[in-house]
Amino acid sequence: MKRRGLTEDDLAIWKKVTERTEKLNVQSLFPSRIDVQPPVPRMIQRAKSALEGKSTSATSRLPSQAKPSFAYPLGSVHVQMDKKSFTRLKRGKIKPEATLDLHGMTLDRAQTVLNRFVISAHQNHKRLVLVITGKGRNRDQGGPIPERNGVLRHQVLTWLDMPPLSSVVMQVSQAHGSHGGGGAYYVYLRRQR
Repeated sequence: MKRRGLTEDDLAIWKKVTERTEKLNVQSLFPSRIDVQPPVPRMIQRAKSALEGKSTSATSRLPSQAKPSFAYPLGSVHVQMDKKSFTRLKRGKIKPEATLDLHGMTLDRAQTVLNRFVISAHQNHKRLVLVITGKGRNRDQGGPIPERNGVLRHQVLTWLDMPPLSSVVMQVSQAHGSHGGGGAYYVYLRRQR
């Protein structure tokens, strides 16, 4: 099929369109420097400062001292609970008193269920619960923006560090292989007063 060129009417219309348009300032739309940084959960900030040996009074005043153990070796996490119990916990010797499986849930549904589960376990005087998130699928398609594996797995740590759960959670640790390993977390709760 042969391409047809522009007719005189097409050119006249195009001329009217270009007369009424203004040049777009691309620099105002896409600044060369972006100052916005994504928020870092307090739990990860505190863990990093603990690993670096920094301890600020603002950090020590925060209500929750739960530390993520998925990004750091378990031995380097600041332990809030009894060290002997924590050692037994790392080895999978303590059996969780309750288990929650969040597989297949949306983020909204999972947060509601997690809040209800942890608060209920605390009210029932349970100390150790197991939250199973799964390891997540590898969704990264190799594009310019990397996609995080296991969105739910990472989001649960943030939820456990936020109110209302931060007031009842003492320690968060990756589960032992016999209880789910990297796809599950031990959540050690404070004593009910």
